[in-house]
Amino acid sequence: MSDYTKSTNFATKDNLSSGNPLKIVKGTEIDTEFNNIATAVATKADLASPTFTGTPTLPTGTIAVTQSSGSNTTTIATTAFVQAAIALLYPVGSVYTNASVSTNPATLLGFGTWTAFGAGRVPVGFDSGNALFDSAEETGGSADAITVSHTHTATFTGTAMGTHRHNVGSNDSTAQAGSDAGNQEFVRDSGAGNGPATYTNYESAGTPAGSISVASAGSSGTNANYQPYITVYMWKRTA
Repeated sequence: MSDYTKSTNFATKDNLSSGNPLKIVKGTEIDTEFNNIATAVATKADLASPTFTGTPTLPTGTIAVTQSSGSNTTTIATTAFVQAAIALLYPVGSVYTNASVSTNPATLLGFGTWTAFGAGRVPVGFDSGNALFDSAEETGGSADAITVSHTHTATFTGTAMGTHRHNVGSNDSTAQAGSDAGNQEFVRDSGAGNGPATYTNYESAGTPAGSISVASAGSSGTNANYQPYITVYMWKRTA
């Protein structure tokens, strides 16, 4: 940025003697000075709404007008504007998350009142169609495994013997009607005298041999109901 440099020292002309031609102020001298002044002024920023070029530097402690929040012009931003802009990113009710620093955001960001939030819980999206998630900050769920109502399929291994029938015959001519010979029941032919006995059917209820097993799966107990997770620090802005 150019500064004005005077080309002619007009004060020294007063010390010259009368009649000295150098004591006379010439038009070319005045014209040169005006040109120097014009050049210097042209390189200076206006006081009102100046447009800076190059790399301007503001003095330490400079106070400027704070622009309105949300401004996206090329006007200079004050620290107050920057602070207000950051605060817009975290309005009251916002949640701030940090994976390694536990410091209260009021200290880190320089604004707001914050309280620790969501200890031991993960957030879930609002769902107006589900009574569990239709209000902000509803809580629920359990870290411990709980058995849900369900059914099991039983598998039988072995031989099933239900009610069945045996056909038994004999040539024992001495068998009498209604006699019991080793759980075999014989009925004598009424027209054959003492001839061979005929046979009849003998029903018996058997006993199944084998075992029944019921399959099971899953786990139960304390801290057995967690989804994959990662721990972070969470803070909610309350004011």
